[in-house]
Amino acid sequence: MRRLALIGVSLLLLSACMSAQLFGGKKAEDASGPRNLAGTVLDKSDHPIPSAIVYLKNMRSLSVTTFICQDDGGFRFNNLSPSVDYEVRAESHGHKSGVKTLSSFDTRKQAHINLKLDK
Repeated sequence: MRRLALIGVSLLLLSACMSAQLFGGKKAEDASGPRNLAGTVLDKSDHPIPSAIVYLKNMRSLSVTTFICQDDGGFRFNNLSPSVDYEVRAESHGHKSGVKTLSSFDTRKQAHINLKLDK
């Protein structure tokens, strides 16, 4: 009887380890892939601002990447590291938006942030 109980406990521990590897491993793999950031630059009346310049700052390396908005005010940054925080802001004709942060704790693969200019 004691041997049967020992075998039962061993099987239970083995199944727990296997399920942790199956489900835990997939979650870690998803978190390590690149992510994207998209959004729209708007004025105070929520009209899109074409040709606005969007600045994306990598808070680890302090490098800055820019994007000139499309006709619909849209912008997009692809293949961002999931383990880095980013700051994003926009400017157009002397008007600026506030700075917003895309945190490394934000696990979305497709993040969306709209920026509103101070017009």
